[in-house]
Amino acid sequence: MRLVFLGAPGVGKGTQADKLASKFGIRKISTGDLLREAVRNGTPLGLEAKSFMDQGKLVPDSVVIGLVKEKLTDPSCAQGFVLDGFPRTVPQAEELGKVLDAQGIKLTRVINFQADRSEIINRLSGRRSCPKCQATYHIQFAPSQKGELCERCAEPLIQRSDDAQSAIETRLKVYDEQTAPLISFYKRINLLSLVESVGPIESVFESLTKVLTAHKQA
Repeated sequence: MRLVFLGAPGVGKGTQADKLASKFGIRKISTGDLLREAVRNGTPLGLEAKSFMDQGKLVPDSVVIGLVKEKLTDPSCAQGFVLDGFPRTVPQAEELGKVLDAQGIKLTRVINFQADRSEIINRLSGRRSCPKCQATYHIQFAPSQKGELCERCAEPLIQRSDDAQSAIETRLKVYDEQTAPLISFYKRINLLSLVESVGPIESVFESLTKVLTAHKQA
């Protein structure tokens, strides 16, 4: 399987990507993880990305696409992959198509996860994370058993700045303007499937696997 997961921030696509990768033995590729890894390892692309990140600027498409291209040629992706957080724009999707064509492979499916805007805001605003070990919790759906402390390392939990109400509204606006057009792009080339990301994580995962199985059998 070679998949792209789309959906607004907080819709739960990252969680579903983790579960799918674990169950089917494919590689989850998160651009956020790729950027952090490249910066940490001091690779040429990582150093270039860091120069933009240190200035608070968006990392340019050329750098992000370069990182994704490198990862797709890694042996760990031979059995398949799920892209989480990329592409974010139609130009990125077009470049991804060129990268895959050059490798002689094609996407299996693009999944668009959907949830009401109010549900997404509730999920994001209630999210808490550990600044030390990066564990994540939710004050309503998955609270820490240690209250305001991390269960793993007892570090005080924090709310990330991009999970504050004002930041959430901005993130959703950017998504609507830049990323939502991808839905039409992939629908036009008959790669798009929809999954309602509402309810328990296992129920959403069951819906996802049904969609993928139905497509495989079609």
